[in-house]
Amino acid sequence: MTEEFSDIPLFMEEMAESIRKSTAGLDNAQTSAFFQRILSAERVYVAGAGRSGLIARAFAMRLLHLGFDVYVVGETVTPAMQPGDTFVVFSGSGETHSMATFSKTVKNLGGFVCLITASPDSTMSRIADCIVNLGDLTGYYRGDMSSFEVRQMTGQYRSVASAFAPLGTMFETLALIFSDAVISALMEAKKEGAPELKGRLTNME
Repeated sequence: MTEEFSDIPLFMEEMAESIRKSTAGLDNAQTSAFFQRILSAERVYVAGAGRSGLIARAFAMRLLHLGFDVYVVGETVTPAMQPGDTFVVFSGSGETHSMATFSKTVKNLGGFVCLITASPDSTMSRIADCIVNLGDLTGYYRGDMSSFEVRQMTGQYRSVASAFAPLGTMFETLALIFSDAVISALMEAKKEGAPELKGRLTNME
């Protein structure tokens, strides 16, 4: 049976308003430090668990289109990290075990860790050299020290939150918008436009 659900546009408006509020709360020093690190990086590695991993891959793809030497952690073609390389990890909670382990390993290898998160006081935030706090407007991560794996097993990614989005979704949405905004800023800094990017798109499909 098909049901009409007229509140979908309202949910979208509520989410857009949450994004505007979160954007207004961003720390310019944090975002600038992250931008400068990416702009000057010789090689960039990215990672994230679950849907945050999808955001990380999207960011890596755009960096590739801009001509950066970029790799996704865990892929078979990802080379060994060298001292001074940059690692960008997306984690709303900052507590995901696998991502925390990656971050510690990167530090031991002499790499530079950038954390995109909603939890500036977390295990991974204490490891990271560079943090961008996207905020936790819905309060989803506040006081929640459980890992991504535990939340998945206990079904905590269900229903809607106060921002009219499934739990955890606001971070992922903000992370995607933030990373795309970084790409736009990099395009300006590198003086590259659509034609240059188009020349690096896959041509095998």
